[in-house]
Amino acid sequence: MNFAVTEHKDPVAAARRAALLEDPGFGRIFTDHMVTMRWTVESGWHDGHVAARAPFTLDPACAVLHYAQEIFEGMKAYRTANGAIALFRPDMNAARFARSAERLAMPPLPESLFIEAVEQLVSVDRQWIPSGEGSLYLRPFMFASEQFLGVRPSREYTFCVIACPVGPYFKNGDKPLKLWISDSYTRAAPGGTGAAKCGGNYAASLIAQADAAAHDCDQVVFLDAIEHRWVEELGGMNIFFVMDDGSIVTPPIGGTILPGITRATLIELAKTAGMRLAETPYSFDQWSAEAASGRLREAFACGTAAVVASIGEVRTSKTSFRIGDGGTGPVAKRLKDELVAIQRGTAPDRKGWLHIVK
Repeated sequence: MNFAVTEHKDPVAAARRAALLEDPGFGRIFTDHMVTMRWTVESGWHDGHVAARAPFTLDPACAVLHYAQEIFEGMKAYRTANGAIALFRPDMNAARFARSAERLAMPPLPESLFIEAVEQLVSVDRQWIPSGEGSLYLRPFMFASEQFLGVRPSREYTFCVIACPVGPYFKNGDKPLKLWISDSYTRAAPGGTGAAKCGGNYAASLIAQADAAAHDCDQVVFLDAIEHRWVEELGGMNIFFVMDDGSIVTPPIGGTILPGITRATLIELAKTAGMRLAETPYSFDQWSAEAASGRLREAFACGTAAVVASIGEVRTSKTSFRIGDGGTGPVAKRLKDELVAIQRGTAPDRKGWLHIVK
């Protein structure tokens, strides 16, 4: 698609931008531009634009406001060691975006067009990419934009990409996480939307996350919806367990767990390094018992925003326990360092994961 590019007439001044990039936080500061496209039954995908970031004007009967047809992705652009700008495995984001669309009865965006739209925004706003450990967080999303009231798939959709420069996701930096096990809420059930990256999944998790915060925990952990026994994932991250023999366990994806791209990458890195890794169910009772016995040496969570975060303590309404010595584990550190080195171009990209933005 030929994107029409209209550069911002009054972008943030260079000095102001430099000041903002010194401490961007996460999700608070946004770049000058955005990308938009439209889809209609009659015309398919069309009207691609790169223009100044601006509010949407929505009719009160806009379908997304009533029936929540909405999906999104999370990905990053990095400055590499040689000065290039790179995306990390954007083909996987594009494929997951298409699967999410299909699950919510939305038109899938062709993967090549998804990547092209992201590249357009990264190219025009490349000066917003922080140096050092920072990155440019990219948020492609799509929502039903037809004006109607009726329970059926929309006949019009809007796709958009926005971006924000970011630093560490957690305010406490690399300090191991404290987790809260939810005994009142579940994230997803078989046949539901757990494998789709849609806003409704996150909206439903917020009360459980607030419960975790009330108990001085960083994240909530959800158990399965049927037996309320098996560990599934955190509010926004996948989870891994490392045993005393060096083997690794992670819950299998099967419709209720989001197939994380960082998760898939860590699995590949671990297997390439010769580590034994099993995607198999792991119960909370196992977690508690093996932490107490010392069989479980470390646990860590992963996701695009936080990359890899060690887990130091687990709390429930009845008990609490530490993982290992409560600090950052060596396996988590090794895998994170390897992943970040590839993303930053300081280690060879042997698998072709980096996508250089021209």
